Amino acid sequence: MTEVGELLQDSVVLWDIDSARRVFKMGFYGKPLGIPKPKDANFESPLILSIIEALYLLEQRVLTIVKDGETVSAEQLKAIGSSIEDNFLEKYQVYKDLRTRGFVVTPGLKFGSDFAVYKHGPGIDHAPFIIQVKPYGSKISALEIVRSGRLATSVRKHFTIAIPEGPDGKITYALFEWWRA
Repeated sequence: MTEVGELLQDSVVLWDIDSARRVFKMGFYGKPLGIPKPKDANFESPLILSIIEALYLLEQRVLTIVKDGETVSAEQLKAIGSSIEDNFLEKYQVYKDLRTRGFVVTPGLKFGSDFAVYKHGPGIDHAPFIIQVKPYGSKISALEIVRSGRLATSVRKHFTIAIPEGPDGKITYALFEWWRA
């Protein structure tokens, strides 16, 4: 059985509370409406998924997405994501790789990054990694590395750059550790 979500602009909403709980329990997917830091699936509200999360769940055959009564395909969702977010396909490739490896991946905006990555999940442990996705061949300045590294250190996280190297799925991860002398 797949759950049903409704595409609303830049999010997918699971209105059915039982569906919302089931999807959230699968790996801390989405955010329950009105609950800033949910620790478990005991909530009574719809679940809001990002386009990246919804695409992953669609490809895993967990979710069916509809808009105006019509089913939305993975290709349509990729096009929507690409139209609203820079480097969407590269970010999705990294998200998918990390989820496939068993990590819990959440938006990293509050850390100035693309993703926060947990071993177990928010409220259970702290995210040890913040991930910045850089397209293959793009440049990063020393200032950007220092700025991101200092922020990561201040919140006790490892700053990591993820570089998808093409459609074959190969991703290079560069992890930075800061040492005090």
